[in-house]
Amino acid sequence: MALENKLGITSSAELACEEERISKKKAIELFKNGLLDKMDVCKFSSLKTIHKYLFEDIYDFTGQICTVNSDTLL
Repeated sequence: MALENKLGITSSAELACEEERISKKKAIELFKNGLLDKMDVCKFSSLKTIHKYLFEDIYDFTGQICTVNSDTLL
């Protein structure tokens, strides 16, 4: 069973592959577009922004603080 996602994927293995493919593409964009240079170093807000950017096409909860125990999602 996979996490609820925007892609409609129900297989954890398939979701992991898509997550890797999409997040790697987005990570390259972060570097090429100079978006990282515009962020404050060592700030939690920057980490949230990066998380949102990398995974926003996959999940609705990106860039937010977790409010559930992740063990209950497995």
